[in-house]
Amino acid sequence: MRHRAILLAAVLTLSACSNFSLNPVDWFSGSDGPKPAPLPPLTSGQTVRVLWSTSVGSSDRFIFSPVLVGDDVYAAAHDGSVMRIDAASGATRWRVSLDTRLSAGVGSDGTTVVVATQEGEVLALNAADGALLWRARASSEVLAPPVVGEGLAIVRSVDSRVFAFSVADGKRRWVYQRAASTLLIRSPAGVTLVPGLALAGFPGGKLVGIAIANGAGRWEGSVALPRGSTELERVADVVGEPAVLGREVCAAAYQGRVTCFDMRTGNPVWSRELSSVNGVSLDARTAYVSDDQGAVHALDRFTGRSLWKQDKLAHRQLSLPHPTGTAVAVGDLEGYVHFLASDSGAFVARIATDGGAVRAAPIRLPSGFLVQTRNGGLFALAL
Repeated sequence: MRHRAILLAAVLTLSACSNFSLNPVDWFSGSDGPKPAPLPPLTSGQTVRVLWSTSVGSSDRFIFSPVLVGDDVYAAAHDGSVMRIDAASGATRWRVSLDTRLSAGVGSDGTTVVVATQEGEVLALNAADGALLWRARASSEVLAPPVVGEGLAIVRSVDSRVFAFSVADGKRRWVYQRAASTLLIRSPAGVTLVPGLALAGFPGGKLVGIAIANGAGRWEGSVALPRGSTELERVADVVGEPAVLGREVCAAAYQGRVTCFDMRTGNPVWSRELSSVNGVSLDARTAYVSDDQGAVHALDRFTGRSLWKQDKLAHRQLSLPHPTGTAVAVGDLEGYVHFLASDSGAFVARIATDGGAVRAAPIRLPSGFLVQTRNGGLFALAL
């Protein structure tokens, strides 16, 4: 509580002057914050195989997530490095070094690769050889990976704007804008594309379906409602990328809830009180969330009912959990990837990577899944 009080005073002082961006993950990383829980004993765990590994470069203080398109993985780093990697073998197909430092990446449709910078610059590369195709400009820093589809490259900037650029030439097609908040969660809040819609979350706990054709808001739903007596207590930003499965879209808000909506209408299906800094993931029957205290929750995808909770990773700054079939993979601040049984939350396996925090969600590969560490390591893993 003392740590939160000191931070609150500092935040309110700064916010009197300008918009202030904060990262709640860093609140507890100081010497007077809660210590990460020790690793739980694992006496008879399964063996985790490393299919291949390589390095793209450090993420610095940003969160970079690779993307799989077809047979290739595309990855980027803060120093401007962008790579195309064979997903099966880990062999580098090409690597380029851009003349700028990046803050977000990567988005791709297999033809165009898109990354972005702190200054709001958006850069598109040819997926075949890494050649620079065009540069465009958003209004402010981009922290979440761009998404590419339906002839558009779409980015969300931290000032609550969503920009759509033509993948052919980088010309701006439309921009969707909401009022910026005084306090902003410094955590990637991305965009998810579905046919005809771009789904994006915003401060104040709002999730919006934006028409891809013209950037108009199609519907708006409340993931969470701001509450509390101070500005900091009322922060309820939607975090991560909206998760889509079937006719439902689910999203999570910091100091708020996890809520699922009917994607066609924006009507809520269910809601559950939970605070997260990295969103929600889905499989056929379950929604998975790691909360801001380091517990992993499994919720019934159709009702929001709690199925299990694993709380032995407290304050380990967990990534978004990733379902891998019979297990759920989640990374932590020390570069460990933990595997929990999808039906009970019990620990079934663990592997160390390179010691760099695994902040981005693991992504699925044809024969396993891939994690990118803060140190720049890319590890293809399989149980």
